Amino acid sequence: MRRVLLGLFGAALALAMIVFVGLRVPAVVDTLAVRMIESRLTEQRHELLEPDALRVLLCGTSSPFPHRTRAKACVAVFAEERIWVVDIGPGATNELGLLGVDMSRVGAVLLTHFHSDHIGGLGELNLQGWASGRVLPLQVYGPPGVERVVSGFNEAYALDSSYRTAHHGSSFMPLARSIMTPQVIEEPIYGDGPKTVLELGDLKITAFPVRHDPVRPAYGYRFDYLGRSVVISGDTARTPTLVDAAKGADLLVHEAEANHIVAKVAEVAAEVGRPRVAKIMNDIQDYHTSATQAAEAANRAEVGLLVLTHLAPPPPSSLAEHIFTRGVDEIRPEAWLLGSDGMLITLPAASNTIEVDEL
Repeated sequence: MRRVLLGLFGAALALAMIVFVGLRVPAVVDTLAVRMIESRLTEQRHELLEPDALRVLLCGTSSPFPHRTRAKACVAVFAEERIWVVDIGPGATNELGLLGVDMSRVGAVLLTHFHSDHIGGLGELNLQGWASGRVLPLQVYGPPGVERVVSGFNEAYALDSSYRTAHHGSSFMPLARSIMTPQVIEEPIYGDGPKTVLELGDLKITAFPVRHDPVRPAYGYRFDYLGRSVVISGDTARTPTLVDAAKGADLLVHEAEANHIVAKVAEVAAEVGRPRVAKIMNDIQDYHTSATQAAEAANRAEVGLLVLTHLAPPPPSSLAEHIFTRGVDEIRPEAWLLGSDGMLITLPAASNTIEVDEL
C-alpha cells in the first residue's frame, strides 16, 4: 500500500511539474487561451428562444441591499423568439451576459416603476444590445414618466454612443439604433382588468396596477404564451389587483421582504447610532410584501408555482434563507421556491409541467 501511495504521489507531482512547465511555454498558454475564448464566444443560449415553451429567467433577485451574487431586480421572459425584460437593475445586464443571453434579441424592456434598483441597468442593456447587432431601437414600456427616464438615459449615453459610431462606423453601429424609444402605458382602471400592452403572434402581455405608494402608478405584468402564463409582481404591498391578475397562472414571480428581519435591523441601527438607517428600515415596511403574504396571494390566485424574488434583505447564507422564509411552509407547504440569479423556469407548451433549472 505504501508503494502504491508513493507511486500516486510521484505521478501527481510529475503531472504538476508538467503543467507548471507547460504554463511557462507561450505556445501552450496561447492554445489554452484560444480554447477558453472559443468556449466563451459559442456559449450563447439560443435554445432559450425555441418556440416550444414559455421560459422565465431570474437575472436579478436582490433589492437595494448589496449582495455578492445577486444583481438588482430583473426577470427575463422568453417568448415568440424574443426576450422581454421586466425591470433592469444595476448588475442585471452583467448577469445576462454571464448567462449567455443574446441581448440583441431583446424585444422590449417593461419597467414596473422607476426606483433606481429597477432601472439602473437600462443604459447598459441598451448599449450591449446595440453592440450585439439589435436591428431596431430598444422599446421601453412603463408607467407615465417613462418618457423622462428614457430621455435621461439617452442623454447620459449620447456622447458614448457618438464615440462608438465614430469608432466602428455608422454602417456597423448606426447611431439611430442607440436611441431608446419610450412607450407609455396609461394606468389601468381598477375593475376593468389588466391593460393589454403588446400582442405578438401567440404572446400577450398585460399590465395591472399594484400598490407601492407613494410610487404611483406602479405595475405588475402578466405574460400568456402557448397556453402557459407567468405573472411578475413588481414591488407591491398586498393588493387584490395582483391576485385577480394572477388567477390560474402557472407561475407567480413575487417580491418578498422579510419585515421581521428589517424591523430588527432598524432596532439595532438605532441602538448603535445609525438613525438614518433606522428610519429607512422603518419606512420601507409598509410598501412591500412579506414572504408569507406572497404565499397567501399565491394560494388565493391558485397559481402553480410561487418564486420569491427582490429579496429584502437578500439572505447571505442558507441559515439566513431559512430565517427569511420563516412561516411560508405553514401557509404553502409546497410549490414555492426562493429565487436566485440564474434560476430558469420552463413552462412547456401543451403541458402542465413546470421545470426548474439553474443556468
